[in-house]
Amino acid sequence: MNLEFLLTSLLVVASPGTGVVYTIAAGLAQGWRASLVAAFGCTLGCAPHALAAVSGLAALLYASPLALQALSYGGALYLFWMAWGMLREQGPLQLQAHQGARSNATLIRSGVALNLLNPKLSIFFLAFLP
Repeated sequence: MNLEFLLTSLLVVASPGTGVVYTIAAGLAQGWRASLVAAFGCTLGCAPHALAAVSGLAALLYASPLALQALSYGGALYLFWMAWGMLREQGPLQLQAHQGARSNATLIRSGVALNLLNPKLSIFFLAFLP
């Protein structure tokens, strides 16, 4: 392992992404168990990106600008949907002081969708996995 890889990995780990923010929000809203469930969902959403990078599918995705654009628009639409739900106070990131507990399935499903539709994860795995 060289110094550049180590420093870049440190920066990636030290800077929180959307999955970290989602996991912390779930933990603050519902406690540490919900945070673990949300982290599990986010990890499940990362797994297809890692498999795509290992199998070479990520390279094919980036060889096709149309496919990358479709994934990017899908991710943007999901983020807009989350923002709209938050503004209406009915989405996955509610800002109410007293909200009902979300089920584990809902936490996992939101975490998977959040990371599955994030094209930056494919770029990360493609760059870091040999």
